Amino acid sequence: MNAATPSHALSCTLAIDGMSCASCVRRVEKTLLKQAGVTLAEVNLATESARIEWRADGPVPDTEQLSAAIRKAGFDAHVLQEDSNEDVGDNSDPNRHPTPWLSEGQQVALAALLSLPLLLPMLAAPWGVDWMLPGGWQLLLATPVQFVLGARFYRAGWHALRAGSGNMDLLVAIGTSAAFGLSLGLWLSNHHDSHPPHLYFESAAVVITLVRLGKWLEARAKHRTLAAITALRALSPDVAQVLGPDGQESTVALRQLRVGNRVVVRPGERVPVDGVILEGRSHLDESLLSGESLPVARQEGDAVTGGAVNGEGRLVLRVRAVGTETTLARIIRLVESAQAKKAPIQHRVDAISAVFVPVVIVLALLTLLAWGLGWGGLHADWTQALLNAVAVLVIACPCALGLATPAAMMVGTGAAARHGILIKDAQALELARRIDWVVFDKTGTLTLGQPSLEAMDVQPGSGLDAAQLLRMASALQRGSEHPLARAVLKATQGLAELSAEQWHAVPGRGIEAQVAGQALKMGSQRWMTELGVDLSALHPRATDLQAQGLTVAWLCAAPTAATTHLLGLLAFGDQLKPGAKAAVAQLHALGVKTMLLSGDHLSAVQGIAAQLGIDAVRAEVLPADKAEAIRALQAQGHIVAMVGDGLNDAPALAAADVGIAMASGTDVAMHSAGITLVRSDPSSVADAIELSRRTTRTLHQNLFWAFLYNVIGIPLAAMGLLNPVIAGAAMAASSVSVIGNALRLARWRPALKHTPGP
Repeated sequence: MNAATPSHALSCTLAIDGMSCASCVRRVEKTLLKQAGVTLAEVNLATESARIEWRADGPVPDTEQLSAAIRKAGFDAHVLQEDSNEDVGDNSDPNRHPTPWLSEGQQVALAALLSLPLLLPMLAAPWGVDWMLPGGWQLLLATPVQFVLGARFYRAGWHALRAGSGNMDLLVAIGTSAAFGLSLGLWLSNHHDSHPPHLYFESAAVVITLVRLGKWLEARAKHRTLAAITALRALSPDVAQVLGPDGQESTVALRQLRVGNRVVVRPGERVPVDGVILEGRSHLDESLLSGESLPVARQEGDAVTGGAVNGEGRLVLRVRAVGTETTLARIIRLVESAQAKKAPIQHRVDAISAVFVPVVIVLALLTLLAWGLGWGGLHADWTQALLNAVAVLVIACPCALGLATPAAMMVGTGAAARHGILIKDAQALELARRIDWVVFDKTGTLTLGQPSLEAMDVQPGSGLDAAQLLRMASALQRGSEHPLARAVLKATQGLAELSAEQWHAVPGRGIEAQVAGQALKMGSQRWMTELGVDLSALHPRATDLQAQGLTVAWLCAAPTAATTHLLGLLAFGDQLKPGAKAAVAQLHALGVKTMLLSGDHLSAVQGIAAQLGIDAVRAEVLPADKAEAIRALQAQGHIVAMVGDGLNDAPALAAADVGIAMASGTDVAMHSAGITLVRSDPSSVADAIELSRRTTRTLHQNLFWAFLYNVIGIPLAAMGLLNPVIAGAAMAASSVSVIGNALRLARWRPALKHTPGP
């Protein structure tokens, strides 16, 4: 929106290009908040976007000025219209991300290929091999790494300097430039000597290669988070069938729909928008909202939600919400908002680097002046001063610091993947070790997600046996596609079939038909009560079954409209996964509490929680409510993991500190989660927490050793006790120690043997 935007507009979204770390996000946020009219700026590194808000009664920001301010800070920006088809974070626009001459991964591989010949002599030296490439060859290999593949560090470092801040990019640029410049000077002045001095091209090239490797791994994790938004958007069809005043259908793009339009939804199609049914009846899969695994009956006057899947009936809807006002769009915004979180470990490293950079530069400058001017009784020697100052910069180059996080991540996530645990990002890896509450979805997470007939009871005095009751129920259900019908038909395989006539589905109630000349009705307790059926004989049994988490359906005979009598009941349930109880016990052993959070009925949720020993329950909740339940625990200071497998779980998975998805569930759930369990075994949740604790502990150890080399090495270099050759060797040693420490994670094994998933 520009200055001509109507005053009622309260927000807009900008696409931001060029951000690479948390310090970039802080810089963009500070820049935006300084602009007139802006009251809130939320910058999302994952989606490369910024959402700006302003007061309705205040000045409306001019986005051209906002974009100009962002460009002045070193980034590019353009406005995303709310009704645009362009996805936030979409990389398909060539104007946003011009295609590089090589991909990021290919550039890292090329840098490694050029750096390896420079590194080999250093690695061979401890074994008594004294060999080194001629200086000209070293210069030829190091130059493209330094100034082509490392150009991004110069650009980012320059922008950081202009903004009056420091980051790791600036440190890499200064340190590698010092090593490269010293090497070039030594080679130019001594290249005719038969024994030329040691050069430090390998230090510059290897630092750039390793840090770029780390940034490439971070970029991969960042772009994978965008898949959640893409998957959610895919749930809404591109077009809708609009019914005109003349009764003719026409295909219209979804963005052209308006409130009040009539839309036709055929069997098997997704509902394109939120609406109200004008004609028709059907069963809809509304797990998007309710989390209920079973389709629900909908008829004229009922509201339906965009993204739901229509069952067997043709529906005509009146559109009641379009665009950003639909429920699906609100869920997308929930996921986008939750994904804006920053990785805590990277935030701390960037914060330390912001202080570390100016400190190192000041120390190097002081070292140069002290040795060059002979301060403190030192012998004035500008050559030695330059060597010592460069040694300070070389030892300070964040070689191990840049490798600490990716090394632990690569080995830890590799070990996890071998045991069916996919860890997507550094934030999930770090926070999982601190989890003290695990919130489970029910259907498909702790249960198999496949309803089955669990129990039957015949009304005393009805003259029926269990087989006859089941045959009657099967005859009623044979014309239905409802999951409970499939459970009944599966249970009656091998029994003689009864024929049904005048079959009729009563939406929201059940089914009625003539079976063997007898009028039968089968459905909910609410329907039986409306019909005046006496349920007292079996009501205690039904209550007991419902307490076990089962769904009860009643079967009655209706000889006349005014006469009904109960024949029996059937109870359906979704079986627990074999490893569910052990999974909860394993979490309790780790000191983690558990909650069951579901859209199902309270009785079913409480019954399953009691069987598993789960600490708390929340039932009959919508997706937004699920996310609020997560935030309520977080507000109490808890670190919360959400475990789910359905689309309805996506907002909660994204809102949780750590989202854990079952691979047997929807793509949206997996994309919204930081961790995916390939085996769909709930026992893997505790394994993921245990491994994250080990991996994060290793990561922190790596960072400790990386900084320790600097803390010890910088003073030694400043005192002239560590020349650049030893400084380069110390950098290599720090990298070896970091990698060796990370490799210990490869020996990790799960504590318990896993049970097979569905």
